[in-house]
Amino acid sequence: MHLRPTPLVMGIVNVTPDSFSDGGRFLDPHAAIAHGLALSSEGADILDVGGESTRPGSAPVSAQEELARVLPVIRALAGRCHAVISVDTTKPEVAREAAKVGAKIINDVSMLRDGPALAEVAAETGAELVLMHSRGTPADMQDDIRYGDVVEDVARELLEAAGRAEAAGVDASRVWIDPGLGFAKTVEHNLELLARLPELAALGYRVLVGPSRKSFIGALTGAPVNDRLGGSAAAVALAVMGGAAAVRVHDVAIMRQAAIVAHAVARRADG
Repeated sequence: MHLRPTPLVMGIVNVTPDSFSDGGRFLDPHAAIAHGLALSSEGADILDVGGESTRPGSAPVSAQEELARVLPVIRALAGRCHAVISVDTTKPEVAREAAKVGAKIINDVSMLRDGPALAEVAAETGAELVLMHSRGTPADMQDDIRYGDVVEDVARELLEAAGRAEAAGVDASRVWIDPGLGFAKTVEHNLELLARLPELAALGYRVLVGPSRKSFIGALTGAPVNDRLGGSAAAVALAVMGGAAAVRVHDVAIMRQAAIVAHAVARRADG
């Protein structure tokens, strides 16, 4: 009998003024640290700290600004909670400095778009590397969305990125892939990726899925961004059933319950 591992829950700590779901609430480092500690107490296995919004249409910030936002938070959380700390960044210099103060995971929403430097930081520091599928930049990624077969195209592009990461020295066992729900995707693309997630899980890398409060849930249900608990829980459960090894969420306690129940059913189905 194959027993799939219990999925990990990654809690989101946005240290930004313009996040799509909690814009500005945790820009103050003390507020962000308190939020991270609360998510850890709710059962987060990982805390993903980000200092640059990646929502569609968002503008980039400098590395200096991003470092000023995330380093105090990562340093404090790494020393005060059990959760593994992840830094959500596309900048090698931010990733390197974050690793120095306790980050063990680099979460790259650009899929190494700007070259191998970020993967080289992961190789140098021993950090795990999440490669999230996206196209273009946050400012323009929703402008021209075209796929043949979205799952096949996403799988191919993720495998190419994983190959680049391994060529830069990152061991395959430390590479994660993420289908990038909501990033250069239509509602139908997101649904197709969730429905066929086992195809991505079969690629040989651990899969992280981040459906929490995403716009496709709003499009389906009409719910505003902060009233999407039900849709997010359903998507988390489907992701776990489809083979996700981790889910990235805002509402840790509730989504952890959804993941636990879905995992128990998936194990029975595997049985």
